[in-house]
Amino acid sequence: MKRRTLIACAALAASAFTPHVAAAAAPAGPAQLDCALRDAPFTADSPLIDLLLSPDAKAIVSREMGPALDRAPPRFLGTEAPTFAAILTLRKAAGFFGMPAEAVDRADGELRKLKVTEADRVARCARYDDTPLDLPAQKGKDRNGAPSLLLFEKINGFKDTPGFDAAHALIMDLARENGWNVVATDKGGAIRPETLRRFDAVIWNNISGDVLTLTQRKALQGYVEGGGGFFAVHGSAGDPVYFWDWYADTLIGARFAGHPMAPQFQDARIRIETPSSPLAAGLPAEWTMNDEWYSFSTNPRKAGASVLATLDETTYSLKGIGGQDLHMGDHPLVWSNCIGKGRMFYSAIGHRPETYSTPEYRTMVKNALTWVSQRKACERGQ
Repeated sequence: MKRRTLIACAALAASAFTPHVAAAAAPAGPAQLDCALRDAPFTADSPLIDLLLSPDAKAIVSREMGPALDRAPPRFLGTEAPTFAAILTLRKAAGFFGMPAEAVDRADGELRKLKVTEADRVARCARYDDTPLDLPAQKGKDRNGAPSLLLFEKINGFKDTPGFDAAHALIMDLARENGWNVVATDKGGAIRPETLRRFDAVIWNNISGDVLTLTQRKALQGYVEGGGGFFAVHGSAGDPVYFWDWYADTLIGARFAGHPMAPQFQDARIRIETPSSPLAAGLPAEWTMNDEWYSFSTNPRKAGASVLATLDETTYSLKGIGGQDLHMGDHPLVWSNCIGKGRMFYSAIGHRPETYSTPEYRTMVKNALTWVSQRKACERGQ
């Protein structure tokens, strides 16, 4: 089943998962943080981490799951970020746990009866932060007009450390080669208007999990729609569940369906669809690369995206766990879009760290960052 496939893929990828200490909550408690689901009722569609953080909610989940909960991989049950439990819901995880639909519905009914306490609100918001970015007095474009880029790296869901580190290294290397200004942060509090206006573009480095408060979401949306650039790498569109529809459906423009696991990494042919685009400068018409290949349940073309590159589905196996069929037919892999006045670019390439050192991918990322950091209104077809 599709749900089982997504979860099983994440489980098998867990060997690359490296936990770290969760971001501290604001000292004054949840009143200082407007995390999106702080006051939401408990349901089977709540983040699994929020159910596990509540003793009463966890008891309901345990009762309906029975021994299946004890057999779950530890990475699924973590209550400190980063954790898979932040990118799953009980409903989404049901197939993996062998939990029948009637048990999910039963749990949902019981969960909805629970009162959301102050302790629940504190626990839910603890993985968010409002720590501002400490910038020197003079930032933004330097005297030579070089772009300034904010490399954002806060992760609450799945962290694939090798790929994350390789992406970070590539951005820094390109910045040195091209004289760009780059500031890296893992704090959600950096996403605020007064900080964002000092940067030409924001880079989302394999971001997984819901990481922004409502105020921070508003700041990012306003920044992009007002003319800011946004570049998202691989895992930034690879979560089984999203809790911010604008991010998934408008900014990225596609929802993750899964990736093959038999094998997970395969050679596949990439084809450039728009060779006349400045984003394609220096790239061959097609090339073969070994990586983890995402499929999507929605096509970014429907969100108005301009597709730069597609995958040739005849060159690799699209079988997921449990026989999931990952064929899309038309299979966008890399695309751009105009979001208001701003520019958005997403590449689904980038799980294997080796990918980031290939000449084709380095050229693509350089082109993309040059394009998204242009401070002029985005026009379709550019």
